[in-house]
Amino acid sequence: MTRWCVGIVIPARDEEASISRCLASILAAVAEAELPPERVHIAVAADRCEDRTAAVARDVLDGSGSVVELDHGGVGTARRAGTVAALDALAADPATVWLANTDADSVVPPSWLTDHLRVAETGAAALAGVVAVDTFHGHPPIVPVRFHEIYGGPHDDHPHVHGANLGVRGDAYLAVGGWPALTSGEDNGLWDALRAAGWPVISTRTVHVLTSSRTATRAAGGFGQWLVELADAG
Repeated sequence: MTRWCVGIVIPARDEEASISRCLASILAAVAEAELPPERVHIAVAADRCEDRTAAVARDVLDGSGSVVELDHGGVGTARRAGTVAALDALAADPATVWLANTDADSVVPPSWLTDHLRVAETGAAALAGVVAVDTFHGHPPIVPVRFHEIYGGPHDDHPHVHGANLGVRGDAYLAVGGWPALTSGEDNGLWDALRAAGWPVISTRTVHVLTSSRTATRAAGGFGQWLVELADAG
């Protein structure tokens, strides 16, 4: 799997409390995958941050990636900026670049990149993995019940698309125009564009990340807001 270059993109907005843990897990996944340093670039897109997210990220990366600071306030644009930084830094044939995406409030397992590249080796142009919730603390008791009812299992194929666990090959990403500049739903937008263009995609529960269930959400209409809305779902 060493033929692959890997760009890892993380959008962040006021995530100084979580970005270190996220990046530490990504660095562990890079080590587990035994990827040469010159074939990996981690890009944090710090968007409209009012805290030390960018500074903390730079300290943790310590030269093994980049931090892009922007003032847009939209996760789609932040992901686009991070992806541009990763592709530019790798300067490789996009068909040999795998773009692995997650969120700053998420933690990836050590096998995360190995699992992504295993799927890439099948010829898939994109991968939609799943998420597990770190804790339902702060949510009504009905929320974890409804979450597990709706999220489903144990079948492998699934309908979920999360920017916190989405991979896409560089040539496919560029061919469909990249992340749409949306404030939410950019993950589904990219996924739908890939499918509409006929690129082979895989949805699998075998690739997972741990994500936050916080009630103070960053993106309107995102995963966090969906969890909040489960309490009122009929």
